[in-house]
Amino acid sequence: MKPTDFEFMAALLKSESGLVIGPDKVYLLESRLMPVARKKGLKDLEELIASLRNRRDPRLLKEVTEAMTTNESFFFRDIKPFDLFRDTVLPQVVEARAAKKSLRIWCAAASSGQEPYSLAMIVKEASAKVPGWRIEIVGTDISTEMLEKAKAGLYSQFEVQRGLPIQMLVRYFKKEEDSWRIDPALRAMVQYREFNLLHDLKALGQFDVVFCRNVLIYFDQPTKAKVLEGISRQMPNDGVLFLGGAETVLGISDRFKPLAGFRGVYGLSDGDARTPGGGTPPPPSAGGPSGRPTLSPRG
Repeated sequence: MKPTDFEFMAALLKSESGLVIGPDKVYLLESRLMPVARKKGLKDLEELIASLRNRRDPRLLKEVTEAMTTNESFFFRDIKPFDLFRDTVLPQVVEARAAKKSLRIWCAAASSGQEPYSLAMIVKEASAKVPGWRIEIVGTDISTEMLEKAKAGLYSQFEVQRGLPIQMLVRYFKKEEDSWRIDPALRAMVQYREFNLLHDLKALGQFDVVFCRNVLIYFDQPTKAKVLEGISRQMPNDGVLFLGGAETVLGISDRFKPLAGFRGVYGLSDGDARTPGGGTPPPPSAGGPSGRPTLSPRG
């Protein structure tokens, strides 16, 4: 690929999706975009890039952006965040929201749906504790192709074997030839919307819990800061943010503080982020109600 073509593509992808790619990722451009070129009847990447420069095909830009931002996902990925959500965050948020009986969870960059469905399974397991509650799980992604797969809730044998406990597979999936279809009731618990994290988040509304995991690693510092600022404005003072294990807010945004003892989990720094729902919990070592670990900020 010509240096000028690479520079054009790098700038285009950053402006459209926030994705930052270096010269060492030329192979990624080639491997992901050649199928797009073939689909469009273009002979090579040079012709595809020329078409992008001339804006001859409005859909081409979207397809190229989706191809470059599609990342793999699997059920209960890096299990610890889901354990923390189930054992600590969900019970405390439920306690804090007891009066209004309403809870909203957002999965940013939901990809093919495994993360929001993992959360839906956890919420379903706890349904006896939240009778009459309105619980919304919203999954967003920039890729319409991934969102269609998520909405269908149909996964291969390989996909359900990656992280999904066998008891969850038996309880919430039905075999369809060589694939597995998620239970319609569980599928109905998640709303999917096409959304670009670089856009104004106000349209999504407020969320008590936000999962934005393994997304910021693809952005540069200013873009990370912009996204975190936007997320902070869509959370109540006691909201909880989950990031990926390789991601942090430190040195990027002062809107969030790490919650002590929980890697990759954050509360708002200018709100009462000591625990979901407010209040001053006992020290982490003492545990919270019923012996649960307590979320508290690291100053």
